[in-house]
Amino acid sequence: MTDVHSPGQRSRNMAAIRSTNTKPELQLRSALFLLGYRYRLHGDLPGRPDIVLPRYGTVIFVHGCFWHMHNCRYGRVAPRTRSHFWSVKREANKARDARQRRALRRSGWRVLTVWECKMRDPNGAALVAAQIDRALRSGSAGTTPLRRRQPLAGRTG
Repeated sequence: MTDVHSPGQRSRNMAAIRSTNTKPELQLRSALFLLGYRYRLHGDLPGRPDIVLPRYGTVIFVHGCFWHMHNCRYGRVAPRTRSHFWSVKREANKARDARQRRALRRSGWRVLTVWECKMRDPNGAALVAAQIDRALRSGSAGTTPLRRRQPLAGRTG
């Protein structure tokens, strides 16, 4: 099956996909803020996490299922055109994500990943934020609850 868009239109569509301030990211940030969490955005850390919670030693990545090959119906979709190109690109994204998670964990950060498909439900952001809240309060994932970290490099206070 051929693409329903011309190459120029497809290029414009793909170029319009944002890497920051995506709808799922904005929804999650809003839900976390309502729960009382204050955070930094896109810190100067490996992988530039979407949300950084320095007080809790936690970073959050909000990943698109297609781009990061989540094992869900949205992530398993294989493009029909230029399939080799997209396969290589998506595999490279997945490998890069793993490297960045390792680097962050070695630096003492707890790394959480939120998938776009979990945010599609009308209450998805609130449910995910509640799960994050429980994890931070319980100290799950091997860290002590409400752990304080040093300020990010270059910042005071």
